[in-house]
Amino acid sequence: MVTKQLRDLPENADLRRADSLAREIFSDVANKWALLIIEALGERTLRFSELRDEVEGVSHKMLTQNLRMLERNGLVDRTVYPTVPPKVEYTLTEPGRALRATVDAICGWTHRYLGDIEAARGRFDD
Repeated sequence: MVTKQLRDLPENADLRRADSLAREIFSDVANKWALLIIEALGERTLRFSELRDEVEGVSHKMLTQNLRMLERNGLVDRTVYPTVPPKVEYTLTEPGRALRATVDAICGWTHRYLGDIEAARGRFDD
């Protein structure tokens, strides 16, 4: 259980506490757009428009907000080139690449249990 593992960690690492930094970080990265952005970047460097094309359905505003949040949390590097028009590229940092392993596991779980979940939803909705 998580509480046993966190016994010796500082209070700001306790996900159970509403005011913990760990919960804030978890909330930031555990949203659909952040997960999809991390998955799309993978080991690549992409421009904003390329990333928007990769993450189908994301609005310009949501992509911008999530990229800023990921950059603030040190998971994405943003590089601006002094050209006209400006060229901006995004890539995962080391912590971002480490998180991608977890995102990949979530994607794998989703693919593995998609049929089971779809069947459960059908039973529930009936």
